[in-house]
Amino acid sequence: MKINQNTGKHQALHETHDIQEATASEPMTLDEEYENQQSWRTSSDKLTFIVCAPLAEDVSLVKAGTADADPLMRGDINFFLYPFEADDEDTETNTEGWVTGEVDVMIASPSHRGQGLGQAAVCALLVYIQKHLDGILAEYGAKELKGLMVKIKEGNKGSRALFEKLGFVQKGQVNYFGEILMTVEWDEILRRDWWKGAGEEFREVRYEMVE
Repeated sequence: MKINQNTGKHQALHETHDIQEATASEPMTLDEEYENQQSWRTSSDKLTFIVCAPLAEDVSLVKAGTADADPLMRGDINFFLYPFEADDEDTETNTEGWVTGEVDVMIASPSHRGQGLGQAAVCALLVYIQKHLDGILAEYGAKELKGLMVKIKEGNKGSRALFEKLGFVQKGQVNYFGEILMTVEWDEILRRDWWKGAGEEFREVRYEMVE
C-alpha cells in the first residue's frame, strides 16, 4: 500500500472523541499522520495494518483501491515490540533478547462493532506474526517473543471480552490513566484451541498497486 494512499480516511477513523477515548490516543493533524505513517513504515519495532470489510469471495490477489477502498475501511490494528520486563522477584532468569508485543486494535464505527471484525483482525495479526516471526525478531534484533500485552480502557467491555476469549488475563489493577493491562505468554497463544485452525482460516494474498 502506498504510504499515503489511505491516510486521509485513516485519520478520519481516529478523529471522533469516543475513538480517542477508547484507544487512549490523541488527535493528530493530517501532516502529523503522514509523518507518523512514514516513520512506522521504516521502524523495526512496529507493524500496522488497515482493517477492511471481509472479501466477498476467495481470491489470491487484491488490487489497491478495491478491497481497501474508503467505504470498505473499518479501522486499524497495530503491533509494537518492547524489551521484556521480568517480574521484580525474578532476578535469576536471563531475559536478554526477549521482547513483549503490544496489540492495539480499533474498529471505528459503532455500526461495525460486535460483528467479530476486531477478533478476526487480532487473530489474523497473530497468524501473520507467527509466520514471519523470525524476520520480525531479526529486524528488531531480538531472540524470542516472550509474550503479548494489551492496554484497554477500564470501561471498554467489548475489547476486554475479545482478548479474554483469546487467552489474555488482567495483570495488576487499573492504572492512573484508567487502563487495565492484559497479558498472555506467546507459548500459551499457540496452545489455545482457537489457534489450531487459525492458520487455515487466515492467509495472506498478494497486493497489487495500481499504476
